[in-house]
Amino acid sequence: MGRAKVITRTVLLVSFVSFFNDIASEMLYPVMPVYLQSIGFSILLIGILEGIAEAAAGLSKGYFGKLSDTFGKRMPFVQAGYLLSAISKPLIVAFTYPLWVFFARTLDRLGKGIRTGARDAVLSDEATPETKGKVFGFHRGWDTLGAAIGPLIALVFLYFYPEQYTWLFLLAVIPGIISVVISFTLRDKAKILRKTNSAGSFFAFLKYWKTATPAYKKLVAGLLVFTLFNSSDVFLLLALINRGYSDAYMIGTYVFYNLVFALSAYPIGILADRIGLKKMLIAGLLTFAAVYLGMGLLPPVVPVFGALFILYGIYAAATDGISKALISNLAEKSDTATAIGFYTGFSSLCSLLASSMSGLLWFAWSPEAMFIVTGTMVLLVAVYFILFTFGRTN
Repeated sequence: MGRAKVITRTVLLVSFVSFFNDIASEMLYPVMPVYLQSIGFSILLIGILEGIAEAAAGLSKGYFGKLSDTFGKRMPFVQAGYLLSAISKPLIVAFTYPLWVFFARTLDRLGKGIRTGARDAVLSDEATPETKGKVFGFHRGWDTLGAAIGPLIALVFLYFYPEQYTWLFLLAVIPGIISVVISFTLRDKAKILRKTNSAGSFFAFLKYWKTATPAYKKLVAGLLVFTLFNSSDVFLLLALINRGYSDAYMIGTYVFYNLVFALSAYPIGILADRIGLKKMLIAGLLTFAAVYLGMGLLPPVVPVFGALFILYGIYAAATDGISKALISNLAEKSDTATAIGFYTGFSSLCSLLASSMSGLLWFAWSPEAMFIVTGTMVLLVAVYFILFTFGRTN
């Protein structure tokens, strides 16, 4: 199938929305731990902050995904989610009180919770089971290209204006607003998936587990165990700082990783459609395990870090969009946002535990111990996916 038939106008615009939003978010992400440490946050508290922010967004992903399916609407959730994320940026630096920072960071993640299920359902609706890897890979490629450009902007800005974090946060508002403006050019298709006057309870999405197929349950169970040991990328960045590398090197490495991710996402999506999404997911998990074990066992020199971050970019491209493509193939079209929202919601809750446990391991033992434990556990998750079948997951 030709590219013109796969990458529709809607897929392209949704990808641009994510592109500009990620420029805004990723301008701040690599400097976030440095900024938080500058206002008095410890490594442990940073881990808890990241975990709580993701957990707060977690249940909202399930709720708003269910709401999107219930009312048969996608774009209002996409637009509102990106708007909240855009306005959260300047709030983070408005005050330096820990509770205020927690609130502002959580608001950003809440925006992600509102939009995630609906946005991914839009992408799924634009694809066929045979092109899910391409569509999700194309979107992830553009999304992550923004994640590479954002830190580059931050790097240049901080070179000329060292430690001016407040102005950097304010600068991030611009691409965020562009993202919101583009999102308002999107419209829902005329066909209504489902419509009712009842929004249901906040936890109504939990009922989906009872009606989901056994294949969906097996797949999501394995993915959630993986997430339980997949802590925030902040720890990879902190490992560079901990081993004596400069802030500039840390940001440059993060840019490099995101470029690898962005450039490989679409080709990997094409390959996944050919060899099978499940095989690609397993390859991604094995790559993740190799990276974390390498971070814990190999010498902390530039060539080693370069190789590991190349592999980390490939891992991300082989798992992020691929896992959602797998899930969407196992859900009814009218339940796509609920199915993805259920998974991403509980994934965020697992991230709370993962980041908190990683922070504790780092604090109580050592960074090397944290990386080795994580890599070993993810190897076991990969074995689980190798040994069990999940029905028709492509």
